Amino acid sequence: MAAMGSDNLVSRSARGLLYQFGELAHVCAVYLGIAALVTLALTVTVPSMREQARQIHAALVFVLRPDGIKGDLFARLDSARNPFFFDAQGLLTDKETSGLPAVIPVVPEPALSAVPLPGQPPRARPADPASGSPTNFSRALSASVAGQAISGVTSAQAQALRSYIARKYKIAHSVAGALVNTAFMVGRESGLDPQLLLAVIAIESRYNPYAESHVGAQGLMQVMTSVHKEKFDAFNEGTIAALNPIANIRVGAQILGDCIKRRGSVTAGLACYVGATGPSDGGYGAKVLAERRRIALASGIPVGH
Repeated sequence: MAAMGSDNLVSRSARGLLYQFGELAHVCAVYLGIAALVTLALTVTVPSMREQARQIHAALVFVLRPDGIKGDLFARLDSARNPFFFDAQGLLTDKETSGLPAVIPVVPEPALSAVPLPGQPPRARPADPASGSPTNFSRALSASVAGQAISGVTSAQAQALRSYIARKYKIAHSVAGALVNTAFMVGRESGLDPQLLLAVIAIESRYNPYAESHVGAQGLMQVMTSVHKEKFDAFNEGTIAALNPIANIRVGAQILGDCIKRRGSVTAGLACYVGATGPSDGGYGAKVLAERRRIALASGIPVGH
């Protein structure tokens, strides 16, 4: 009897182990099946999603970049690694598909400028006397490379000023020249000392056109787009033009000029520009005026010239 009981115990234990092993195998088979289905689905969908994401990214870059650098200049940058290019019909085309046009048509620039924002009437773009566009920084760069002269400033003075800014703020010499030319053009149009504008740019952003403060001030002159939104209505891009060097300098100069007129002096106007409401501006005005003196000393251009 004892032997029979022992045999039954062993048999039950074996059946229990076989049952557990069978359940484990069943669960493993289920999960392996799910994993195989997921892998198959990803294999089919991920390449398509990646391609769509690349097309959307390329379209967003084209639409959102500043107006002045639309076209061939931007399209040629990093073209060896960029899978897209714009064909003669203005279509975004994928190199990897042997020239087949992508599904995203590129609207010509004049048509883009005519399209108003939702709920807004069409806006006319003001012309820039120097370039035909208020924000065409690529043309300003081309003029700088070509050595565009500044009225009333010798070539040696202009060269010294550009070299000082390029060296101190670690920017390209051509960019420094374009910003200097813009500051002198805008300053003389608005009745402001161009070197004061350059000094404000130096203190506000250190010549970084994409700088943004913790309170939302943007661009070279750190304009608060939320406060001065209406001042960007003249530009095709709206408040995104704050990141365009020429548009930012124009709006910043307008704000600074209004502050100086309202407060009655450059020092008080700088305090107004930085948002100081009390008697102290935290040393901001002194920093700007000191930098203006350094700029004038480096260039040999008299202050207020």
